[in-house]
Amino acid sequence: MHLGDDLRRLYNYIQPGPYVMLSIADTGHGMDRETQSRIFEPFFTTKEKGKGTGLGLSTVYGIIKQSGGYVFAQSELGRGTTFRIYLPRVEDSAEPCGSAPASQAAGGGSGTVLLVEDEESVRQLVRETLQAKGYQVLEAENGEAALRIASAHQGSIDMLITDVVMPGMSGRELSKKLCEARPKTRVLYLSGYTEDAIMHQGVFEPGTAFLQKPFTLQMLSRKVRDALRGSGG
Repeated sequence: MHLGDDLRRLYNYIQPGPYVMLSIADTGHGMDRETQSRIFEPFFTTKEKGKGTGLGLSTVYGIIKQSGGYVFAQSELGRGTTFRIYLPRVEDSAEPCGSAPASQAAGGGSGTVLLVEDEESVRQLVRETLQAKGYQVLEAENGEAALRIASAHQGSIDMLITDVVMPGMSGRELSKKLCEARPKTRVLYLSGYTEDAIMHQGVFEPGTAFLQKPFTLQMLSRKVRDALRGSGG
């Protein structure tokens, strides 16, 4: 489909051109206008405390924007919600995806990573990326589970990758407890907040390894490699 000047008049930031549109609809409770105006904000959630992080839609929004696309939501109370995602259409055929050269796989790294992330989709993506690079990955959905896994693990844990904000124990609290028992473990924090916002709030000291959501797989791999080398600020 083609996004033209008619839509641009409503949203002046849209670039006209050919797009592919993906529409997703439900028949749920719907949302009022105030809620709709905030659904893409990091950490905004209508769920009970401890039931959600408010990062799902903000992560989706960031990925779509990075791809040069747009996402819109239409909703009415009692009538459900429809999301429409517009991604730039590519005319060229995709190149076949072959096996990565052995040298490329070997260049990823090695070691054991403890991954702690309460968003299952993010955790799965990070786990698969790190495993493809040659890392052994232990995973947990919260801080309490991570400490149990670390206590039961007989070998070394070279890196902790943890979300900053999680239900229950925060990433900062987790890293403090883990590093007391395993002082050689390096830490990489993930967050939907910007690094400046995190530092401004005094959560971390300058030089802390940090990766803002959403991120690309290349950014993740590079950040992990640099943090393990001691240059991941």
